[in-house]
Amino acid sequence: MRKALARFTSFLAPQRKSLAAPDADLLALFGASAPTAAGVSVGPGSALQVPAVACAVRAISEAVATLDVKVMRRDGAAEVEAPEHPVAGLLRDRVNDWTAGFEFLRDLVASALLHDQGGLAWVNRVGGRPVEVIAYDAAHLTAQRHEDGTGAFRYFLNGREEPAANIVHLRGPFGRSPVTLARESIGLALTLDAHAARLFGNGAKPSGLLSLTGKATPETIKRIREAWQLAHGGGKSGGTAIVDDGASYSSLTMTSVDAQFIELTGFQILQIARAFRVPPQMLFDLERATWSNSEQMGREFLTYTLEPWLRAAESALRLALFSPEEYPTHRVMFERDDLTRADLGARATAYSSLIASRVVNPNEVRAWEGLPAYEGGAEFANPHTGSNQAGAAAPQDGGI
Repeated sequence: MRKALARFTSFLAPQRKSLAAPDADLLALFGASAPTAAGVSVGPGSALQVPAVACAVRAISEAVATLDVKVMRRDGAAEVEAPEHPVAGLLRDRVNDWTAGFEFLRDLVASALLHDQGGLAWVNRVGGRPVEVIAYDAAHLTAQRHEDGTGAFRYFLNGREEPAANIVHLRGPFGRSPVTLARESIGLALTLDAHAARLFGNGAKPSGLLSLTGKATPETIKRIREAWQLAHGGGKSGGTAIVDDGASYSSLTMTSVDAQFIELTGFQILQIARAFRVPPQMLFDLERATWSNSEQMGREFLTYTLEPWLRAAESALRLALFSPEEYPTHRVMFERDDLTRADLGARATAYSSLIASRVVNPNEVRAWEGLPAYEGGAEFANPHTGSNQAGAAAPQDGGI
């Protein structure tokens, strides 16, 4: 009993943490991050210095922002577009006087990929209608988990608490950003880049070595130094110094350590691609890319990488931009057809087959391509059949 009481008392006792060797929780309290095992601190700013991270963030955020945004309204059993709704104008044109809709959506998704609290924006309403949306820096607009354990958030704009209905909050899974979840891999990538920069910045590696057969005199060493500086000095690298006095030359090849360095650099790209769920080819790692698997990985990017972020963005925008009365019947939708659209030849073949089988009419196809309708284009007719077949496009009278 005494032992159990002692353990319980020690558990309740306050823990002392030193600033000389702070742990991760103490650093997080002050908005800092603990160094990784590689010895570097990883945050949103430093992570973007890794080209693979910057490429992954841009691939996802820019793909979301390039899609057309629509406001859809449920009208009975059907769903129709509502282009006159104020939300459609905000997201399509500009969300405020200095930010276009494309920039807002791109930065909102990028912030969710980089920050643990996600992407945050404040909605300004006049008369209950949204008139502008402002994305503040992470230091000015913050989100904190509510103390009641429900998973709800409290939002603070410049120290003032804001209602959740006025906040667009786009969050990633686990409540952590990919940068935080992959901080060790990103830290190692930063260390590898710094090592390569120091290697080539502090001195060039020669292509070979010169060995002297006899004892070198001061004059010989001077000539060797001058020849070496001539071949390798002033930013030169990879040259061969020419000296006399019976010197023998032996070339230097890539060691196993050099080869492992290159392999490790490539492996870190794969690790970062896994963290962001981006196919390696999207990060321009084409070592294993072929014509067949590149097309398959492109489809996987749309299905497994982009689609979850599109659904999350649609839900976050719908929660914040529509009133409680509009929420059951209105939603924000990203037009995904541009992502799955094939080349012109493949589209023409598919359109011709759909029209010939009378699944769609020509005017519907023209609407998909952004072209105006024409008279008679609403008929469901097979243009490849004879004029005497019912529903054919050719006139029925006057024929032979």
